[in-house]
Amino acid sequence: MTHAAIVGWGKCLPPAVLTNHDLATFLPTDDDWITTRTGMKERRISHVPGIELAIIASRRAIACAGMRGEDIDLIIYGSCSNDETVPNSASGVQQRIRATHAAAFDVNTACTSFMYGLSIGSSMIKSGIVKNALVIGVELISQYMDWDNRNVAVLFGDGAAAMVLQASEQATGVIAEKLQCYADSRQILRVRGMGTMYANLGVPFGQTSWDFDGQEIFRKAVQGMSEASLDVMHRAGVTMDDIALVVPHQANLRIIDAVAKRAGAGPDKVYLTVQKYGNMSSATAPVALVEAVEEGRVRSGNLVLMPAFGGGLTLSSHLIRWGERMTPLQPCDAELPPCPKTALEIVNEIRAQKKLGEAEARRFATLSYPENRTG
Repeated sequence: MTHAAIVGWGKCLPPAVLTNHDLATFLPTDDDWITTRTGMKERRISHVPGIELAIIASRRAIACAGMRGEDIDLIIYGSCSNDETVPNSASGVQQRIRATHAAAFDVNTACTSFMYGLSIGSSMIKSGIVKNALVIGVELISQYMDWDNRNVAVLFGDGAAAMVLQASEQATGVIAEKLQCYADSRQILRVRGMGTMYANLGVPFGQTSWDFDGQEIFRKAVQGMSEASLDVMHRAGVTMDDIALVVPHQANLRIIDAVAKRAGAGPDKVYLTVQKYGNMSSATAPVALVEAVEEGRVRSGNLVLMPAFGGGLTLSSHLIRWGERMTPLQPCDAELPPCPKTALEIVNEIRAQKKLGEAEARRFATLSYPENRTG
């Protein structure tokens, strides 16, 4: 039986750090309020487009696998904050890494985009359609953020990670998974302004207003991730004792703690990045897995459980068996250009730009959606 082993991994985090104290300069909040409710201390803000983050992460992953861009058969670009819609973002990565013969497409399931992409890439390898795949999770949430909304502005950051999958006879990679969606509750996490329907309202693209029902999102996220994790473990015939590490989507420390408790994982078994990166949407889980490997928290043959949750409301849980190799096969010198500004300066420039469109934003703040209508 053919499996899809993870043979390359890489990440790209923008250097500019936005702290809780920075947020307190323009929001009615402070470090204690944010830390107590979310577990977050810092997040990254990108000075380059999202596709640039994806390219650096991809080059590092490909070098780690001992491969060249030309060797890649398939590129899956997971994101909900694409730089472009047409052409797709995956083709932009393909062009820059010179993956001449690759297929390339985008996946948007919000925060679970990388995890869904991991399932798709693994399945296409197992079925023999391709021999390898580059799966990317990348977000540039800062450009779409409603920076005046304290409930969401403190949560999100920018970043990217990528992994190379390759056909293998060894039983490694994704060995069990569950994908699901609570579509009836999709309206509790909505970014108004991202999509073609807003063009008819005269709303500049990127001018956003967020619907974010924190309590309901918490309830659904905890329920979805914990139930999916228990289901995956049951189908794989393992218990939490067999799992070396839980690497969850880092949406909020309270959510992570609740999911871990329901799934039977102690704090020592849960890997955290939420304190330094916040929620990077689709980049969150893969960045955490890359760092766990780099820090030696994942070892050869280990089982890793990765539950995730995102807008839609999508959810997933993946059980991954890590392969033999723990270190890159080749070095990579790919780097982002220097960042000439602080994170706060970048954010304040975004805020100023968005202020110009506030009048237009008010026109769609009370827009009625089909699922909210009666009759």
